[in-house]
Amino acid sequence: MSEPLFLPVAVSADWLREHRDQVVLVDSRWYLDGRSGRDAHRAGHPPGAVFTDLDADLAAPAGPGDGRHPLPDPADFADALGRLGIGDDASVVVYDDAGGSVAARLVWMLRVLGTPAAFLDGGVQAWNGETEGGDVTPEPAHRTPVPWPEDRVVHTDSVRARTGDPAHLLVDARTRGRYTGERPAPVDARPGHVPGARSAEWVGNLDGDGFLAAPEILRERFAALGADSADTITAYCGSGVTACHDLLALEHAGYPGARLYPGSWSRWGGDDTLPVETGDPHA
Repeated sequence: MSEPLFLPVAVSADWLREHRDQVVLVDSRWYLDGRSGRDAHRAGHPPGAVFTDLDADLAAPAGPGDGRHPLPDPADFADALGRLGIGDDASVVVYDDAGGSVAARLVWMLRVLGTPAAFLDGGVQAWNGETEGGDVTPEPAHRTPVPWPEDRVVHTDSVRARTGDPAHLLVDARTRGRYTGERPAPVDARPGHVPGARSAEWVGNLDGDGFLAAPEILRERFAALGADSADTITAYCGSGVTACHDLLALEHAGYPGARLYPGSWSRWGGDDTLPVETGDPHA
């Protein structure tokens, strides 16, 4: 593996073809409806792409106090990365088939730990090169455990202490119907959102062709939600996955340092002692 690259939050398929031998390519396909991402990987993927399992590799076991996809223990995450061939000096490109909404989880996790990482803009659908089937077994690599940065991860008590404070912008990356409570998903324990949160559904980060929108478009989007005047920006979603798409879009727009609430709605909505807001008071 060559020296780590400087990577933006997303790279094109053309860029990937030119730099394929300089990055570890990771297939992160995962489906909320229970379909198997591993089966999709085995059916066809860009040559050499390794598969990562969201539930097994990128999250600790679910629990009522942590939500569905807690961040994994740093040592466990380092072990998973090592098995994927992602060593301390690796550069990584991650793809899915869902606009980057799943790939963003691993990309954000790596970037906050200092590893160059990007998602494939347009997903695997943008890849028009050769493909192969079956499993890929990477050569293991050494990966040093690194703690999650305290300034990039927030927990329920911190979110609750700042609800409704415009100086601490909280954005909800779920679909608008889940945010308002009008169309909750089956996985949502209660309809609605964290009081004071602003709706910023992740798909709004994409242009009409399914690619990441230009920085100036995204900056206008988040500025309208209060990002310019906020001291901190925190993103959440259903379980801390698609929220990472908002975090990467914020970085792309020039708002670095935004934070993840990993427990997200699976943690907040699952606790009947915590308040819930429905509708959209900002509409």
